[in-house]
Amino acid sequence: MNIIEKFYTAFQQKDYATMQACYHPDARFTDEVFVDLDSAQVKAMWQMLVLAGKDLQLEYRNVDILRDEGSANWIATYTFSLTKRKVINNISAKFILKDNLIYRHHDYFDFHKWAKMAFGPRGLFLGWMDFFKTKVRQTSRDKLQSFMAKTNPTIN
Repeated sequence: MNIIEKFYTAFQQKDYATMQACYHPDARFTDEVFVDLDSAQVKAMWQMLVLAGKDLQLEYRNVDILRDEGSANWIATYTFSLTKRKVINNISAKFILKDNLIYRHHDYFDFHKWAKMAFGPRGLFLGWMDFFKTKVRQTSRDKLQSFMAKTNPTIN
């Protein structure tokens, strides 16, 4: 099993410790909500999301690795905690590997489509606006910082 399959298999099992162990000590992560996280932040983010995702279901496919680059597609299905709305998020992931670990991880998804599912009509009308995306990003960053301060997350 390669490192990307190991990561997503652990994600399916809600095993954040194994997910964290898949990252290089100097890892960076970015997606449409969490931008430019360092290694400690990305590890804490996965722990936070796994612990909060009571009904989280994950499917992954199309894992591909060529030398030190990889990619995968995955679908996360969950209830968005803030609004209690169901989200089915289709994500394309790109990876750069170093020392057989995830060094750079970038997840791509349609923010407007996600916002429509997560926030309903408000997301439909505001999800394409920069100020709304900025607000969601800041709220998410604040939530992560609070999680890290309160729980002192277990980071491998």
